[in-house]
Amino acid sequence: MTQRQIAESFSNGKFELVYKYLAENIQWTVIGEAQYNGLESVIENCRQTAKYFKSVTTNFKTLNVIESKNRVAVNGTAEFLKDNERVAFVSACDVYEFNNENKLERITSYCIQDK
Repeated sequence: MTQRQIAESFSNGKFELVYKYLAENIQWTVIGEAQYNGLESVIENCRQTAKYFKSVTTNFKTLNVIESKNRVAVNGTAEFLKDNERVAFVSACDVYEFNNENKLERITSYCIQDK
């Protein structure tokens, strides 16, 4: 997968496709919410997030993807529905930083939730 494909997959909740591209020392910071350090911690959070995604109907929309050297930024929205009712709407931007081996070393997520 290209860096862009890895970033877009992660931003759209397709975490399992990305696991083999995560560096051992990966750091994932969700600004104002949490920080996950190391491969096991990041994968566990991905699993918990994927579990939530399966409990609702998710509508992801990618608005922009910007690439520069070993960095990719993806911004978009996510709408979460349960029984055809909106339970959450998030505007987000994820910044991905890769090492020279095409492994994802750092993710910084900015999420603004609105109902």
